[in-house]
Amino acid sequence: MRNLDRIDRAILAVLQVQGRIANVELAERVGLSESACLRRVKQLDELGVISHYAAHVNAESVGLSGTVFVNVSLADQREESLRGFEAAIQSVPEVMECYLMSGEVDYMLRVVVAGTSDFERIHNQLTRLPGVARVQSSFALRPILKRTSLPLR
Repeated sequence: MRNLDRIDRAILAVLQVQGRIANVELAERVGLSESACLRRVKQLDELGVISHYAAHVNAESVGLSGTVFVNVSLADQREESLRGFEAAIQSVPEVMECYLMSGEVDYMLRVVVAGTSDFERIHNQLTRLPGVARVQSSFALRPILKRTSLPLR
């Protein structure tokens, strides 16, 4: 992959905030011709620098007002156990993020819920996944900082 120059970073900074911006406006904002800007965006797509485009949906407006951070410990850390859990967690749609961790727990999840009874249902699902030995959960009280744009230097 090539190094990103000032123009690439400017394009990415705008697209992270306004993914649906018209190429004409994007080109004007970053100081390129329309065709040069379109070529750059296409190249950033092809190189995998831009992974996807998405709309950010307000979770509360669709009835998912709660966020729960869940630490999952497996009975063992054999590769087979890790693969089994990782395949199974894909089927839980409320799990928005899942990270393999170092330290005291094996996985950390970010789960969206409608409320405590909804989380009880999800908790029961999580405890039945392959290899799960322990689940510890913490409800987020309110978000303080939530970024979607990466710091581009």
